[in-house]
Amino acid sequence: MGRQDNSGTQGSRPRASGSGAPAGRNSVSHSERKPARKPARKKVSPVYRRRRLFVGAALLLVIAVALGGFAAASGVLNAGQSGSGGGTAPSGQETGPATSPEPTASPSAAPTGNGCEQNLVTVTAATDKPAYAAGENPLFTLKVTNGNKVPCEVNIGTSQMEFLVTSGSDRIFSSTDCQTDPTDLVKTIAPGQSETANFPWQRNRTVQGCAAIEAKPGAGGAYYVFTARLANKTSAKAVFQLN
Repeated sequence: MGRQDNSGTQGSRPRASGSGAPAGRNSVSHSERKPARKPARKKVSPVYRRRRLFVGAALLLVIAVALGGFAAASGVLNAGQSGSGGGTAPSGQETGPATSPEPTASPSAAPTGNGCEQNLVTVTAATDKPAYAAGENPLFTLKVTNGNKVPCEVNIGTSQMEFLVTSGSDRIFSSTDCQTDPTDLVKTIAPGQSETANFPWQRNRTVQGCAAIEAKPGAGGAYYVFTARLANKTSAKAVFQLN
């Protein structure tokens, strides 16, 4: 009876594991054999991404500026070489700032002492009618006009004037043939303004030296030419008719 109790006691002992190691150590060894996980990749923040894009854009801008400066320097060197070679600029290419040409005085323009140009002072001739009846005397007008932009002093005295009538090559009348005591009369003519002098013709003939002449100009519809002169300026012809 007592042997049975001993065997029963032995059967209740816990059996050791087949590996001969405690249960706790076996569990630890099993966890060490698991493969290690790779660390998770960090997310790139939007601020860092914007900074990286800004740095890239700045780098491209620096490269572009450097290339542009190189092109400009090449253009300057090319221009210097073409200038030293004595060549002319291509047609239509500006070689300097555009400037308007400065006005130059015409060789025929002889300015007076007060800045007037003589060629801008003009003389014209006119008659009060295109045709005159028998016994009607023509009225001649000499007109001097200042075409300058400044006032001009002009001598319009009888010493400078001549009223001349011709018919073809025939010299009919001149106011200077029988003129006595010619005088000077200097007047200041404003820009664009005129001075006039009138002379009534008696339909008579004259010759130089004021010799007496019995002949008279022809009538019956004959045409005559009146020309006015002031100093060295002569007007265009004014044609009229005597009946």
